[in-house]
Amino acid sequence: MGQFIELTAKDGFAFPAYVAEPAGTPKGAVVVIQEIFGVNAHIRSVADGYAAEGYLAVAPATFERVQRGVELGYEEEDRKAGAALKSQVEALPAPGVMIDLQAAVDYASRAGKVGVVGYCWGGLLSWRAASLLDGISAAAPYYGGGVTTPAEIARQPRVPVMAHFGEKDHYIPLDSVQAFAKAHPDVAVYVYAADHGFNCDHRASYDAAAAKLARERTLAFFGQHLA
Repeated sequence: MGQFIELTAKDGFAFPAYVAEPAGTPKGAVVVIQEIFGVNAHIRSVADGYAAEGYLAVAPATFERVQRGVELGYEEEDRKAGAALKSQVEALPAPGVMIDLQAAVDYASRAGKVGVVGYCWGGLLSWRAASLLDGISAAAPYYGGGVTTPAEIARQPRVPVMAHFGEKDHYIPLDSVQAFAKAHPDVAVYVYAADHGFNCDHRASYDAAAAKLARERTLAFFGQHLA
């Protein structure tokens, strides 16, 4: 079990982050970036899972600049609320929430090399992190909404990236995933016979086989680049 701590971005803004410590000496760190539902029970369990694998896991709350203390479920009203909050954060003047993610990376770096993993909106933010943030060694976005748009495809990652998508994801058309893969031949792109949110066992779209395989691949990827 982890705990919440307070981090401070370089502009002085303070925000919470859930931190899960490994049992022994960390073999690196993983910053876990939330979906549009906040640092909820699922995201905390993901962080706990990385801690169980030996990493210091840090899950920053990325809605704090527009609304404090967000923790949503997965019903339709939750999705609408989360989508509205995401839009507000995306509308913030640059660098927006990226400055908070940088603070999380800086904190995590005390454990060694830092990887970033994100889900849904967090997948988009982790893709951006690969090209914008300092101090990360690898990024693994999961079904990042917007990642395959032309503006995001145009980004050039500065670190190794492994991207996970679902072929049944109606938010991210498969042809756009193919365009993303073609534009970034150095990115390891995996497509699963699954829907959006397949990693989340709190959602109806959860796919145990896809989640297990994607996690195995991500752990091997981080094992390679965070050692």
